[in-house]
Amino acid sequence: MPELPEVESARAVIERNGLRRYITDVDDSDTYVCRPHAPGEIRHALLGRALTSAMRRGKSMWCQTGPSLEAVTLGIHLGMSGKIVIADADGAEIDGGDYWEGRREPGDYRWARFTVTFEDGGRLMLVDPRRLGRIRLNPPVDQLGPDAQLITPAQFRTMLAGSSAPVKARIMDQRRIAGIGNLLADEILWRARIHPARIASSLTAPEQRQLLRASRGAIRAALRDGGVHTLKIIPYRRRGSTCPRDHAPMNTAPVDGRTSWWCSAEQLLVPGSG
Repeated sequence: MPELPEVESARAVIERNGLRRYITDVDDSDTYVCRPHAPGEIRHALLGRALTSAMRRGKSMWCQTGPSLEAVTLGIHLGMSGKIVIADADGAEIDGGDYWEGRREPGDYRWARFTVTFEDGGRLMLVDPRRLGRIRLNPPVDQLGPDAQLITPAQFRTMLAGSSAPVKARIMDQRRIAGIGNLLADEILWRARIHPARIASSLTAPEQRQLLRASRGAIRAALRDGGVHTLKIIPYRRRGSTCPRDHAPMNTAPVDGRTSWWCSAEQLLVPGSG
């Protein structure tokens, strides 16, 4: 599932090859992906404009448009399988990011759910096999917490303070800190040696700092290597696996409704009880 690193990859695709190109057509006919807009509404708002910037906070992405006195922002949410692809006028794929995407091959646009056509005939598409992405105008990005890549130590402490929620649930709450999904959360907590079900407010000051360092390190590694699927703990989130650090059995259980994996020896629910 796309998390912060995958969305940053998609944002960079738009920044490299989608900006400052005038829009001559838009296919917004998929009423589920483009909800709550009626067919043609997004098209009408974008025709004659250009995408002027590609922005991201957490797992949410949006593009500002111009020129016009009336501000129009195009919101893009990748969902579980979405990918931004840019093709030239002949249909050849010229940019699609660099992260793993399963069964789609370059140039396969069967699952294009939303398409912007530029003046030169090139296209920007949301390709989404599972149809769980979303396109909307003027998305409410102000409801998101600080970006997980940019959050300050003070903001991070505030996010944890006073919370009775499991720490994994807290760092996955997009209103508190934006960008961390299920896989990235397991990697961060494994790096920090913190049990996912620990109560967030129970973390000591050193544990909070350790968690922030782990978050920054995991995000940096995923951005560098091509996505969350490249992170160290991901291949070991399966039955019968052992921790790659100390070879203790990996444990699993739902935490706040999300499947979670952790090292049985180092990530203890009660610190010091091992």
